[in-house]
Amino acid sequence: MTIDCRDPGRLVGFWAEALRYRPQPAPAGHATWRDWYLSVGVPADELGDGDCADRLEDPTGAGPRIWFQPVPEPKSVKNRLHIDLKVGGGREVPLPERRARVDAEVARLVPLGARVLGTMDDSANGHYAVQLADPEGNEFCVV
Repeated sequence: MTIDCRDPGRLVGFWAEALRYRPQPAPAGHATWRDWYLSVGVPADELGDGDCADRLEDPTGAGPRIWFQPVPEPKSVKNRLHIDLKVGGGREVPLPERRARVDAEVARLVPLGARVLGTMDDSANGHYAVQLADPEGNEFCVV
């Protein structure tokens, strides 16, 4: 999965915590991802100044790897794809307990840089979710 962004290091830090992922190490024989990019011919002026990791991996190997691709422009429109962090436990868990789990996760993410955009609370249909934005404004939901 690839996510366009202005500051890969900032989003790697945020999403590593949000997803409980870890930064993916640079390929063997390279001290940093920047070293690797230079070795495969990416011009230095496209790489910025940092040597930070720009990729995440699931430590269990089950989830997708994520690359935070630097782009020059800021986010300007609503996402066409977003991530749902499923922490509530599904509909077999009573709604009050799911709501408490979701709210606890939101409380964990906000100090990391997330911003609450809104709450979707439809008790009649057993649905509760909170929509947030990551530090660059990419929308995602906690359900």
